[in-house]
Amino acid sequence: MKSIYLLTGQPGTGKTSLIKQVIADTDIDAGGFYTEEIRARNTRTGFRIITLDGREAVLSHIDFNKRLQVGKYGVDVKALNEVGVTAILKAIEYSKLVVVDEIGKMELLSEAFRNAVRIIVDSSKRTLGTIMRNTNPFTDSIKCQSQVNLLTLTRNNYDRILSDVKEWLKT
Repeated sequence: MKSIYLLTGQPGTGKTSLIKQVIADTDIDAGGFYTEEIRARNTRTGFRIITLDGREAVLSHIDFNKRLQVGKYGVDVKALNEVGVTAILKAIEYSKLVVVDEIGKMELLSEAFRNAVRIIVDSSKRTLGTIMRNTNPFTDSIKCQSQVNLLTLTRNNYDRILSDVKEWLKT
């Protein structure tokens, strides 16, 4: 049985929703974080990190300094490190399940984040996360690890993948 389940797929297929639903529907001791859109007047203006123990930070925003940028969003690597990476490292040490949503372009700007992901891969820690679909040297190296089960989520297979992930957590 593989220790790391990573969801990939087109934007809007429900990857983060599936992770949140799994956490809500099971009683597994989980730590880590997920991301959530920030919206203003029906327009996405950024992304927020929310840890499973209730901390929050703005990861990126259209109004942030563009020195570190992905698309139209300035990225706050310090916030990612202080909130997201801290949550990952705490989960590796204390939780039965590590949640990492997402391993993507913004997060990869942080060396500390990349190192935390490497720690997960090198451990036998059970991990549920999302990973960018597009090719990238770092994420491609993670996807091909023997302990990784890469699941491509679509609107049509959401229920099956949800069931598979819940079953995996029971074992």
